[in-house]
Amino acid sequence: MSTVASAPSSAARTVRVPYAELLRFTTDVFVAHRLPPDRARSAAEALCYGDAAGMDSHGLVNLSRLYLPLLAQGRADPAAEPVVVADRGAAVLVDAGNALGLWQAGAAMELAADRAERFGIGLVSVRRATHFGCAGHHAARVTGRGMVGLLASNCGRQRIARPPGGAVALLGTNPWSVAAPAGELPPYILDMSTTAVPTGRVRAAARAGRTIPAGWLADEDGRPVTDPAAFDRGEAHLLWLGSGSGAEFKGFGLGLMVEVLAAMLPGAGLGPEPAALDGDGGPTGRDDDIGLFALAIAPATLRDPAQVAADARTLFATVLDCPPAGDQSGPVVYPGWHEARRTAEARRDGVPLAAPLLDELAAVAEQFGVRPVAVEVAR
Repeated sequence: MSTVASAPSSAARTVRVPYAELLRFTTDVFVAHRLPPDRARSAAEALCYGDAAGMDSHGLVNLSRLYLPLLAQGRADPAAEPVVVADRGAAVLVDAGNALGLWQAGAAMELAADRAERFGIGLVSVRRATHFGCAGHHAARVTGRGMVGLLASNCGRQRIARPPGGAVALLGTNPWSVAAPAGELPPYILDMSTTAVPTGRVRAAARAGRTIPAGWLADEDGRPVTDPAAFDRGEAHLLWLGSGSGAEFKGFGLGLMVEVLAAMLPGAGLGPEPAALDGDGGPTGRDDDIGLFALAIAPATLRDPAQVAADARTLFATVLDCPPAGDQSGPVVYPGWHEARRTAEARRDGVPLAAPLLDELAAVAEQFGVRPVAVEVAR
């Protein structure tokens, strides 16, 4: 049944919020925090994407936990005007001035695409940025223009992961994403942290009271930890992609790659700097002065656009046509396919949110004087 409510009963397990309504509410909250309306809308789209695509650890759960505190503390400036520090045509260096990353990352990708239209490739290197949510959402912005997008981000001076064999934390989760058009099929979107998982997934499991698989966290002696709450208690540290299989240097190496591209290149805050060596093994620093690496590639500047599009269709359609193995429960797909399906369902049927989160959003609406969301309780 449908209802309009400021605080749905916590007894309801799931609620369905019309996508347009959720986007309106989130935009209103950002406008109430002095973001210009166009930036507020772009930031809201980035945040709502997490819930619509099924990546709720990067969705509206972070509104009151991450983004509103950043704005309240002055660590993100709603009215920041990013400045172009250097412009070399195909390569641009931008000082974001602590602009809200949910907006700034998309703006960087669009600028990169504008330059790629002229030069075949566009690089926008950004310093003094802030947390941007799902990397894949921003990287995929350029696929509608027939381009390949790559977005990477370090975590400023926030350090939560140790190098293999190291005793102190040097890097953050250092996420990156690659997106490419696939013709009439959903775009390819690889969106990943270089650690085993992002911290949001660990905390989401802790809030839900679930255990986590071995290979996400370890204690001081290197033993697997399956209690996600141990991370915020300081009893466990985050592991790298490939940990447990002897391939943790791959994840760590990718993390350093992101640090080079996203932080060293623009002169943003570095995770590995001498101050990090004073750590005790636990998290140190905080995620200020984040660096971004936004790259757009326009294949149509090098080859016939029709042939590029045909090759893209062939590539990704062939993956989908791969016969599943005998014990495979579903079809063979590529990164981005599931997210596109979930997003389409969310736009049609409403975005599924946990009822306690709706209670949080209702409190936010009351606190900042915005109209609460209209929700539909799932049967």
